[in-house]
Amino acid sequence: MSCDYKEYRQVDIGTAKVNYLEYPGNGPSLIMLHATGFLPWVWHPVARGLSCDYDVTAPFFCKHREPNMENGGIGWKNLAQDLVKLMDVLKIKRPYYLVGHSMGGAVATLATALLGLQPEAMVLIEPIILPEQFYGFSPTVEQHPLASKSIKRRNHWEDRQEAREYLLSKKFFASWDPEVLEIYLQYGIVENSGGLTLACQPDKEAALFLGSSQENPWPVLSRVQCPVLVLEGETTENKGIIPFEEAAAAMPNGEFQIVKGAGHLIPMERPRKTQALIKDFFESL
Repeated sequence: MSCDYKEYRQVDIGTAKVNYLEYPGNGPSLIMLHATGFLPWVWHPVARGLSCDYDVTAPFFCKHREPNMENGGIGWKNLAQDLVKLMDVLKIKRPYYLVGHSMGGAVATLATALLGLQPEAMVLIEPIILPEQFYGFSPTVEQHPLASKSIKRRNHWEDRQEAREYLLSKKFFASWDPEVLEIYLQYGIVENSGGLTLACQPDKEAALFLGSSQENPWPVLSRVQCPVLVLEGETTENKGIIPFEEAAAAMPNGEFQIVKGAGHLIPMERPRKTQALIKDFFESL
């Protein structure tokens, strides 16, 4: 079987139905968790390069839960619980490894520190572990700087060409690897009645942003006993805001590294570098 072979599946975890992308392999399991508002397909160039050595699973954590805006959105601890249930249903046993980007990095951390996951190691790519004083608040969508933007995100295009022109006109996508951009155009924007819409709807994305401050991970980071590599993009807009290096230092076996020539969206901007960093870190243990 080719290392590029993949299947898109759905499974009932009891409280929700979760879609996931799977690259069946004979090696240990590797679970890859995407950033807020994105989807597992953006991992494809990275997962493809790892799937000869790992059995890769990448869940879609967006549309499987209701937004629940009135009660703080979709909490990231709830996503961590969904991850544990998904792994149980899929019978993913040790040894397994976790990789998470942004929201996905925080979810992997919470699942390990609070819910008993025991990965062999983790790579956390700009995990959104906020400064401690940001936790415990319950902002509205309008009060949250990211949720208030995402709820207003454009969500309709007549056809693929219009969507392509829109993406290419935005600075946000200017530094993306061309293959990842094409993948996002194909799978991140989907056919709907009367045109194309986002695969992760704006209200769901806003709810995920709202849920980011519900669970403070700082008191339990010391429980993460496995080796952890925390990556920060050299030009990230989170510099000076999200304390990535401090988070790595709070984990007993945490390491910290800056990725040259990348911003917050390291897997989308530097997929081959991302793959190499993950592979090298896991193989060094």
